[in-house]
Amino acid sequence: MEEINNKGNSLEDSRHRLWDDEKVVKEILVRLNRIEGQVRGIKRMVEEEAYCDDILNQIASIQSALYGVARLLLEKHMKSCVKEQILSGDERVIDEVLATIFRMMR
Repeated sequence: MEEINNKGNSLEDSRHRLWDDEKVVKEILVRLNRIEGQVRGIKRMVEEEAYCDDILNQIASIQSALYGVARLLLEKHMKSCVKEQILSGDERVIDEVLATIFRMMR
């Protein structure tokens, strides 16, 4: 049976981005494009037999960049999507967010 929130919407239908901040979307996309370029650079380094330490440093840089994107996205998610779901009576989102945070901490 499909669950309905207090606004009459299916809880599954409410699982989309609720924030509409084009500046943040653009920032995330710019960061992801930069990361994509870094990954291609690492691939090229491996193909060209670059020094292992140099490749590892680039990997660390990418991990840090991804962490930055995740933090920005998590902040927006908490301040809008999660807040809205809690206000609509769907407290299951708390467990979802905790699981996400625990996954990010691994």
